[in-house]
Amino acid sequence: MTTSNGQQKQNVSGLQIQGGAAVVAPASSFQGAIPANALVVVPVTKPTDELLLQLEKGPLVVTNDQLWALLGFNGPAVQVSDDQGRPIAIGLEDLLSGLEQHWNEEPNDLNRARIFAQELLKHQRHARAEQVLTKLVAKGGTGEDWLALGICQLQQDKLDKAEGTLTGAGNLLKQSPYPHLHLARVFAKKTETGREDEEIEKAIALDVGCVDAWAYMFQTHRERDGEEKAVAFIEERAKDLKNSAPWVALQGFYSTKEETRDVAIAFAEKGVQANDADPLALLCLSALYGQGGKLDKITELLSKHEPKMANNVHLANNYFEALFQTGQLDKVTRLLNALAGSPNKEVKQFAIQRSQVVAQFLQQQQQRLAATAKA
Repeated sequence: MTTSNGQQKQNVSGLQIQGGAAVVAPASSFQGAIPANALVVVPVTKPTDELLLQLEKGPLVVTNDQLWALLGFNGPAVQVSDDQGRPIAIGLEDLLSGLEQHWNEEPNDLNRARIFAQELLKHQRHARAEQVLTKLVAKGGTGEDWLALGICQLQQDKLDKAEGTLTGAGNLLKQSPYPHLHLARVFAKKTETGREDEEIEKAIALDVGCVDAWAYMFQTHRERDGEEKAVAFIEERAKDLKNSAPWVALQGFYSTKEETRDVAIAFAEKGVQANDADPLALLCLSALYGQGGKLDKITELLSKHEPKMANNVHLANNYFEALFQTGQLDKVTRLLNALAGSPNKEVKQFAIQRSQVVAQFLQQQQQRLAATAKA
């Protein structure tokens, strides 16, 4: 690679682009991953007459929509899978029109309508999603369909409709906290504070381990009374619970900034103390330790929970990275051998891939030792 001032740089692995140079190369040239701030150039195989005319006038500025059109997409590109399971890119408008046509071919097929509605919601097409979900509910949709329709109406500030729909969803999904959480949002927009609090309490009563419910409770009290009182309120509520959810919720508000990481760690540690069998609590705390470079604490924390890793690839990854980076290769080998027998496909694949990484690392070590001995 040559920088803009002509100096040669040989170390391409772990490339960090900061400006002053442009590299045009196929994606396969980057063995790890394409750098986040890299300039990606996509060739246009057949320029339109309009584009050629514009290029003759000199430099060209285009909007996002025009950019996708130049690349041949009808709307922003989205990734889907073909009938062989291979990932392909398709324009959003083509995807939605294809799903709508697929549904129209069998209008009584609720699954086709459901898939279409899910994509509409994902891409913020709330008005059209409401139309589809209304028909779906009318034809005997499930409680989840009622819930999706209520959320869609809430997003459009159709509060009375959303209240009725979400109440119906709650009647159908009697064990789910989520209709009540979304009803709480309806009452928040209606500035009915008392009813908002009632719905949050109902959600927690149904599922005390619902992290979203505790996070919502903290947010509402923080907005009303300030952060210190909100933390104290959650701590008081969680004091006698053998459940990590309140603490996992709290750590989430402080884990994104380095200056509040120690606060997040303190809450995450309380979560593990409340219930050290909860994989989510272990995952949060180990991730926070990793962000702070406390690898020994990760190994100390997770060494007692190796059996959980057979069904949790994220825990397995955190433990593997801590062991590998601290040079505990004997423990790495034992861990990967155990995970290779996991019935979980994701964990099994993880073990295979990491075994290859370890084998490559050991081979490089042997080559270095041989070269040193020869020298």
